[in-house]
Amino acid sequence: MRELRFDGRCVIVTGAGRGIGRCHALLLASRGAKVVVADLGGRLDGTGSSSEPAEQVVKEIKAAGGEAVACCASVAEEAGAASIVQTALDAFGRVDAVVNNAGIAEPDWFEDLSIERFRRMTDVHYLGTVNVTFAAWRHMMKAGYGRIVNTCSEAAFGTVPKATAYSGGKGGVFGFTRSLANEGIRHGIRVNAVAPRANTRLSAPAVLAKTYDLPENVFIEGGGGSIAKFRPELVTPAAAFLAHESCTLNGELLVAGAGQVFRLAVIANDGITRDNLTPEDIVENLEQLMDMSDAHEVGVGTLRSEH
Repeated sequence: MRELRFDGRCVIVTGAGRGIGRCHALLLASRGAKVVVADLGGRLDGTGSSSEPAEQVVKEIKAAGGEAVACCASVAEEAGAASIVQTALDAFGRVDAVVNNAGIAEPDWFEDLSIERFRRMTDVHYLGTVNVTFAAWRHMMKAGYGRIVNTCSEAAFGTVPKATAYSGGKGGVFGFTRSLANEGIRHGIRVNAVAPRANTRLSAPAVLAKTYDLPENVFIEGGGGSIAKFRPELVTPAAAFLAHESCTLNGELLVAGAGQVFRLAVIANDGITRDNLTPEDIVENLEQLMDMSDAHEVGVGTLRSEH
């Protein structure tokens, strides 16, 4: 088949200064996209800032013959998110796709966290995604076209320890993706998400060691738990596909990593029904209630397109 190209398209990638976001920016630019490399350049926990990571990626893109501009702004702030979108409009006159990739990590047991740490995680992961999308949304509505690619995580479904703050933020991203996909169809906008499986600074051996209470060498190649195959660039094909104009998926979550991509979906069964349901009915029919053998998919809504 023909190569998926982004010629003439402008794509914003947040958190693009390092890791997975950098890989997104490089691949999209190599396929013709005009890329806004947005990255605050902060530390792993979200504090601090530096323009150097974003500027370095822009240099890489330009050296390879591509087009890109940098923006050092915080997605957690409404004004920062707006400035990212304005950077795209000023430089390229349009916004065709947004890849919301910016993220932070600070694993800890629930009882050892603080409300401030929860708030910081939510501000970056959930509200950061909302802020940038909101700033780009009306421009996409006016154009009658757009692609939103949000970064979710399997952690949102309770698969990772010491992640209540992180998982809560990513759970919000998942719900936001599904709901916005329902609304976007009216405007020719598709909204999907990718859940990365990759070795980045958010999943570096030191972070994983703290998360799982295991020695750091367990997560280093040769230490019994190699993560070398989880290269960040192997997440990017899924994100690029979801950002492309040919993508007709909507409200979907693709898990991608180590050369694999698969769909993660929500399913439900028919449960039990009683005219006068009691707690005892649930206890007595718990096996039937929990049986998912005949489950069906819970899809996004069916708002009709105006196009």
